Order: sequence, then C-alpha cells, then structure tokens
Amino acid sequence: MVANGTLVWYYHICKRQVWLMGHGIEPEHENPLMAEGRSITSLFFRRYEENKEINLDNRIKIDLMRGNVIVEVKKSSKFLKAAKMQLLFYLYYLKHEKGVEAKGVLSFPEERRRVEVVLDAESEREISSVIKAIENLINLPSPPPPVKVRYCRRCAYREMCWS
Repeated sequence: MVANGTLVWYYHICKRQVWLMGHGIEPEHENPLMAEGRSITSLFFRRYEENKEINLDNRIKIDLMRGNVIVEVKKSSKFLKAAKMQLLFYLYYLKHEKGVEAKGVLSFPEERRRVEVVLDAESEREISSVIKAIENLINLPSPPPPVKVRYCRRCAYREMCWS
C-alpha cells in the first residue's frame, strides 16, 4: 500500500496533486494556506500538548489521540469530504496494519464544530477503492493534465500547473 493520509486528502481535491506528491514533487512551502493550517493546529494543541501529533510509519500523522478516539484538526469544513476520507484512511490503517480499532472526530476549531467519523463496512470498501485508485494514479508515467477547479486559485502547486 503506497497511499498515505495526505494523498487520500488530495485525491478528493486534485488528482494531479496526488501524482506530483507521489513522485516527490513538493508544493511551495511558503504558501499562506499551508502556514495558516499549521498555525491553527498549533493553537488547538495548546490544551493537549502531551498528545500532539503522532506519526506512524510516515503513512498517517494523527493530530491528537484521546483513548481510542483519533482527532483530526482542520481549518474549515470547506473540504469536508476530503477531511472525512483522510480520517477514514487513518482508522482503516490503524485497524488493518496495527490491529487497533478506533473512532474518529474531525475538529474545526474556528467553526466550533466537530464531526464524528466511524469506519464501517461501506467506508472500508470506499477507502480500499481510493487506495487502489491512488496507487494506479501514481503509477502513471506522467501526471494527469491540470483541471481547473475552484481550489486552484490558492493552491501551492498553482505555478506548476498554470504558468
């Protein structure tokens, strides 16, 4: 399995980004959105300093774990589908690779909103399908052509696709 949480997230935003990341082509690290996301996460963690970010096998980076609940912190719920799929991937990975059953919570601190995420049979099939699709996408000899979507305007890869 080649997929990781970040690739699952981007798979639901932009397939070209998945290919670029899968081939080690890094986005612009000084992108304001990336810096803002790191800032929100660090502010959220002030209360939970002892449980901050757990990196497992460079495949999943858990923002917070409280008992058997995985908490994924996001700036906004604008990318709810991508965030949910990323968290489902974490739950799937923990179950199938580490033998750990867990529940998930998406936290949107700026919105004061939380969304529970449960890995059930249907979501396991969906995640399994996404993992295969990501592997197939990364194995392509060249990236898919850029497709203009509403996220392009603020994307860290914008220059690579549209200049």
